[in-house]
Amino acid sequence: MNGVLLMVVAAAVLACGYLGYGRWLANKWGVDKEALTPAKRMKDGKSFSPVSAFTAFSHQFSSICGAGPVTGTIVAMAFGWLPVVLWVLVGGIFFGAVHDFGALYASMKNNGKSLAQLIEKYIGKTGRRLFLLFCWLFCIIVIAAFTDMVCKTFMFTPAVDASGAATGAIDFTKSYAAGCAGTISILFTFVAIAFGWAQKKFNLTGAAEFIT
Repeated sequence: MNGVLLMVVAAAVLACGYLGYGRWLANKWGVDKEALTPAKRMKDGKSFSPVSAFTAFSHQFSSICGAGPVTGTIVAMAFGWLPVVLWVLVGGIFFGAVHDFGALYASMKNNGKSLAQLIEKYIGKTGRRLFLLFCWLFCIIVIAAFTDMVCKTFMFTPAVDASGAATGAIDFTKSYAAGCAGTISILFTFVAIAFGWAQKKFNLTGAAEFIT
């Protein structure tokens, strides 16, 4: 299938899921658009601080799409493009989006409490401990997988002779991509530091409050 056509179809399906299924869920759950969020009801400038809808959307978008470029590519190479498309469309609408929507709405209805706190409230301390243990183990697996991929990305390519045997030298031409990836990662670190300094220096955190 043509790539552009696939993107158009996927965008249309996701839009229908958002406008149709999302609106149906909101009505079923009794979501009140006029209700004040905990950020506004309990505003203290620290733990609770209102932001624009675009900022909230950006955080959620980056969270749910973080592993997509990695896992999607791996699944596509192993099984083809169709399972990936079905995973993104069917899984994104009926699993990922519903999970995030439900978790965020439950948190909003309970003064911004985390899922662990909600589990303790409705299930008990044992459920909370099991949930936190699962989160801890899941984070270890994710960190290990990404560390492995990052290491392989940054590895240099050894030079080989005509027979294919390693010469002990480095093939700088083939290692160029790894060097670029390493350099960009280092620059990102300094950009994050500079952004944090600018955010504190010019009080950028408070600017979002005036957008709402």
